[in-house]
Amino acid sequence: MTRVALVDDDSLVRAGLSMILGADPGIEVVGEAGDGSGAVELVQRHRPDVLLMDVRMPTMDGIAATRAVTALAEHPAIIMLTTFDMDEYVFTALEAGASGFLLKDTPPTDLIHAVHVVARGDAMLSPTVTRRMLSHFSHANPSHAPQQHPGLGALTERETEVLGAVGAGLSNAQIGARLFMSEATVKAHVSKIFAKLDCTNRVQIAIIAHEAGLTDIDTAPA
Repeated sequence: MTRVALVDDDSLVRAGLSMILGADPGIEVVGEAGDGSGAVELVQRHRPDVLLMDVRMPTMDGIAATRAVTALAEHPAIIMLTTFDMDEYVFTALEAGASGFLLKDTPPTDLIHAVHVVARGDAMLSPTVTRRMLSHFSHANPSHAPQQHPGLGALTERETEVLGAVGAGLSNAQIGARLFMSEATVKAHVSKIFAKLDCTNRVQIAIIAHEAGLTDIDTAPA
């Protein structure tokens, strides 16, 4: 059973999400909060596996709430909810540790699928969305100089290759095909990269790869 908590200032949205998710026998909605300020208490009280959180809320928005929740020793995967898929606030929240984002008009079946995907620790963002996000950062900082994350020196040569491929927006299957590895081996490398770079999700390591100049997002395959 996947435990889910909801954070949104619109009670009708929360009710709709609860009804959709509750229809899946593998999901249990365990709690709700009306703004980001209640997110940490919600997580500590109910220990959800996944937190669905609105980006724009009064008192404390989804970005600040994401930082607060991901600072906890144990925290759920966070899916941001937004009205616009290119919302700049969503990108900031992803950088802060959210696992991905969904539009509020996402079909119910896709919403349920996304919850199950992040609950098992996989990336929810598609490669296409990852590349769009990195492109957004590039255009926002055209003269941005490469930055070397302190943990990069701990990576093996193979792990560095996998990191660059993640940064290019490739899926595990695509990385395996490019680097001649099984998908299971790719997942093992990605897990080690998470640990060595102290990251919690695929988006964060993609950003590190991009900032270090390890990938060329313009030439990444679709």
